[in-house]
Amino acid sequence: MKEKTTLIKNAKIVNEGKVFSGDILIEGEIIKQIDESISAKSADVNIVDAEGKYILPGIIDDQVHFREPGLTEKATIATESRAAIAGGITSFIEMPNTNPQTTTIEKLEEKFAIAAETSLANYSFMFGGTNDNLDEILKVDKTNVAGLKLFLGSSTGNMLVDNPEVLENIFKSTDLLISVHCEDEGTIKANFKKYHDEYGDDIPVKYHPLIRSEEACYLSSSKAIELAKKTGARLHIFHLSTGKETSLFSNKIPLKDKKITAEVCIHHLWFSDEDYDKKGTLIKWNPAVKTASDREQLWKALLDGRIDVIATDHAPHTKQEKDNVYTKAPSGGPLVQHALPAMLEMYHRGKISLEKVVEKMCHNPAILFQVEKRGFIKEGYFADLVLVDLNTPWTVNKDNILYKCGWSPFEGTTFRSRVTHTFLNGSLVYQNAEFKNVKAAKRLTFTR
Repeated sequence: MKEKTTLIKNAKIVNEGKVFSGDILIEGEIIKQIDESISAKSADVNIVDAEGKYILPGIIDDQVHFREPGLTEKATIATESRAAIAGGITSFIEMPNTNPQTTTIEKLEEKFAIAAETSLANYSFMFGGTNDNLDEILKVDKTNVAGLKLFLGSSTGNMLVDNPEVLENIFKSTDLLISVHCEDEGTIKANFKKYHDEYGDDIPVKYHPLIRSEEACYLSSSKAIELAKKTGARLHIFHLSTGKETSLFSNKIPLKDKKITAEVCIHHLWFSDEDYDKKGTLIKWNPAVKTASDREQLWKALLDGRIDVIATDHAPHTKQEKDNVYTKAPSGGPLVQHALPAMLEMYHRGKISLEKVVEKMCHNPAILFQVEKRGFIKEGYFADLVLVDLNTPWTVNKDNILYKCGWSPFEGTTFRSRVTHTFLNGSLVYQNAEFKNVKAAKRLTFTR
């Protein structure tokens, strides 16, 4: 069967620190040619005119919770990967705190089987570490799986790794990339008791960042970094939320040579504690959204290279669950559909360049996780591409939210930019708010 050929004409291509006009020729799943002007060699080439639009590499989101198996009333791999594609996210790495948890090879393979069947985007998974599964961790093939996820702050089930001896053993024994959620459990418990004693279950949500405090984050992050330095482990710290933590990271060497890396999430770059009064538990996340000053310091560290990646930590819950009092409302919210529009909005506001958005959401996740042939617009790479129109405003509302949970913390927000086309492995899978009935998703591979 002859491979399909697509020619994207007249695009403004954003890649590797440059914006330039050009055409992209896709043959089968691969970018065949990038040039100033390419002519269609035959009549059966599918031509996409991208005049006035920008083309970015498909976004790689290194941290999502798609809730399958076991929590599918909140989300499924099918529903959330669909929302991701509409938001220009073409590859995701999903977390292990599903039900059952992904803490054995058998459970990991079951997840891969679900994704192979139902995912609309490229996929990989994190393997979960616990206080008692080192034997399983050592069986994981690092060329096959994104990495190892450890919760060093409270989590569901027994996924909290709180035994220092076990932790050091894991750091010493595995050559997997170790990603960590850092919040100190003892600090959180003491803070929680203080507010619970005063308010009972109905603690005002504005105290969330004082319960899951700067100190809780810094204490845990600094300990994890100390351990990584001691053992030589490859450490990636998820979702930084405080200015204080940014001092722990360096921009002195290129990302590919770093042993200790960091990520910031959309919500910590967008919201601050001033938004709790209006948004309530809809912006209750762990780690908590903190002060406007923290937000500014996160932006500074992101732009100067101490923070390497922007991700979502997409973690949906039903609206009914979120509408509870503080102690019963779970932390987390859905973000994959709106992450790129939010960052493009920040571009419009002069906070970040398009080149930097692409660096932090496309190039750097690919470098950091050693994702094979993705994250860049390069000849010979998989054609995961996103076309965006920077000047077609739209407002987030119930009718256009694609998450299974049906709500978004961005509801009522008007974004000036929208995703118009998403290409996945050379196939046009999404165009002007319509999904094409094409099965193109692949399992991510890693060059390690």
